Amino acid sequence: MMRNLKGWAALALSAAMVVSMGACGTSDKTDSQASVDSNSSSTTGYDVSGVKKDEKIAKMLPSSVTKDGKLTVGMDTSYAPAEFLAADGKTPVGFDVDIVKALAKTFGLEADPQTSNFDSIIPSIGSKYDIGVSSFTITPERMKAVDFVSMFKAGSTWVVKKGNPGKIDTSDLCGLKIAVQTGTTQEEEVNKGAEQCKADNKLDIQILSNKLQTDVTTNVVTGKADVFYADSPVAGYAISQTDDQLEALGEDVGVTKEAVAIKKGDSDTAKAVQAAMQKLMDDGTYMKILKHWGVESGAVDKAEINPTDLGCSAH
Repeated sequence: MMRNLKGWAALALSAAMVVSMGACGTSDKTDSQASVDSNSSSTTGYDVSGVKKDEKIAKMLPSSVTKDGKLTVGMDTSYAPAEFLAADGKTPVGFDVDIVKALAKTFGLEADPQTSNFDSIIPSIGSKYDIGVSSFTITPERMKAVDFVSMFKAGSTWVVKKGNPGKIDTSDLCGLKIAVQTGTTQEEEVNKGAEQCKADNKLDIQILSNKLQTDVTTNVVTGKADVFYADSPVAGYAISQTDDQLEALGEDVGVTKEAVAIKKGDSDTAKAVQAAMQKLMDDGTYMKILKHWGVESGAVDKAEINPTDLGCSAH
C-alpha cells in the first residue's frame, strides 16, 4: 500500500463538497487499467540481481541502518499489486517489494521486508523498521510523524459488484455499507462523508474498516459491503483477481504522490534513500519494475524529500 484528502470531495454529497473537488480533478482510467495487465497477476517479481552497490550512496546511510547488514522495511502485505504475499503465504512480492530489493542492493544490504498492519508501520519506523514502504500517501499529518521520499503516484477508485446491481451512484453514498482499509486516507474520507450525511439529515453510512485490503475486497464480493474504496492500482488488481465479479465505479479520483517513510529528522537516511531511488529512476531499473507489474502509469521521474506538491490523496 499511499496518502491529503481528495476522493470524497468528488462524491458530491453536498454542494460544498463538489466545489472542493475542483483542485483535485480526476485521472484517466490508466491507473486502474494498467494494473489489470496480464503481468500484474504474476507473483514472480522483477529480477533485480543486476543492481550493483553504489559505494558513494551506501556511505550516506548511518550505521544505525547498516550495522546489521539489512534494510528492514515495514509493509502491509495485503495490498496487491504493491505489496502482498505469494502463494506460500509468507513471501512478500509486488512492485514495492521489488523496489525495496533494488534499494537494498544499491546500499549493499540485504532486503528484509516485514509484514505489519498498515496503521502500525509509521509509529515503528526508526525502532522496529529502518523505513516503511507500503503505498503511503504523503500528507501534512503524516509528515508531522515521519519524513518522506516520493516514489510513485496513484489515484483512488470505488469498486462495486459487476454490473452495479445496487445501482450505486457516487454522487450520494449515504445509507450504504462502505468497506475501507484501516488507517488509510480512504477511511478518513469516508468518515468525513459519513459526518456530512448526518449533517444533511440523510441515512447513515455504515463503515466496514478492515486491517487487510484482502478482507475489504471480500466484503464486496460476498455482499457484506456495497462498495469499497482503495488506491487505483490496488482496485484494478482486485478486479482482475476476482473472476470478473467486480468492476470500477466511475473514473479514478485524483492522483497523489506515494513515498518511502523515514524516521522524522533522520536526514542522513532520507538523503541516502533519495539518492538511491533517483539512481534507480535514472538507470531505468525503476521503470522496468513498474512495467513488470503493469503499473507504469504511476511512475514519477524525481525522488523528492518531503515534496510540497502533493496532489490529492490515496492510501
